[in-house]
Amino acid sequence: AVMAARTVWADGGRGGGDSQCSEEESELSQSDAEDATWVSWFCSLKGNEFFVEVDEEFIQDDFNLTGLGAQVPYYEYALDTILDVETPRDAGLTEEQQDSIEAAAELLYGLIHARYIITPRGMSGMLEKYKNIHFGRCPRVFCQGQPVLPVGQSDIPRTHTCKTFCPKCEDIYYPRSSRHSNIDGAYFGTTFCHLFFQTYWDMVPMPPKDSYTPRIFGFKIYKKVTAAAAAAAAGAP
Repeated sequence: AVMAARTVWADGGRGGGDSQCSEEESELSQSDAEDATWVSWFCSLKGNEFFVEVDEEFIQDDFNLTGLGAQVPYYEYALDTILDVETPRDAGLTEEQQDSIEAAAELLYGLIHARYIITPRGMSGMLEKYKNIHFGRCPRVFCQGQPVLPVGQSDIPRTHTCKTFCPKCEDIYYPRSSRHSNIDGAYFGTTFCHLFFQTYWDMVPMPPKDSYTPRIFGFKIYKKVTAAAAAAAAGAP
């Protein structure tokens, strides 16, 4: 299942035509796909731009994986998939089981990723993505395009999708791309983005100077009046 997916990835960037140049490029693309690790392949997929590549040494350290076996089905198979380990037990698996293992590998990698990005090396990788605005910008007008970071509302998988955190207004938003909106928020966790700004103090922006003031015919609308009107409407028969 992994190799099939890699072939699709390689073919996806392949242009048409019968020229020798196109054939050579195709051969190179396929060669690159075959040489790529599962981790690099996974992180290169469209929609996975928020992920950094977790070091193999980190994944191989059992201490870093403590407790994940109870959360991930087909754990051993999933771990072997991530580490590109082929074992005799892979033979005889049904297509349905292979698909389940692929899904388990994605879940396992996401949970490992959440732990990796709070380490110095992992955070450094996320810093580069942050500087290059890979995570997008805050949609709030008065934040003036402030870069954001991915954040989870829960550390438990399949609870909330990924959101983005703006350090300027200190609020969270849905990612602009629907592909990123489908990522599990647990793959980034609740701690990372806040630890990030505790670590890189120079990245902390100044609070926004302005805020929007609602007006009717030029007159400010006071929150107490709006709240009273809402309460009255809610209590109306």
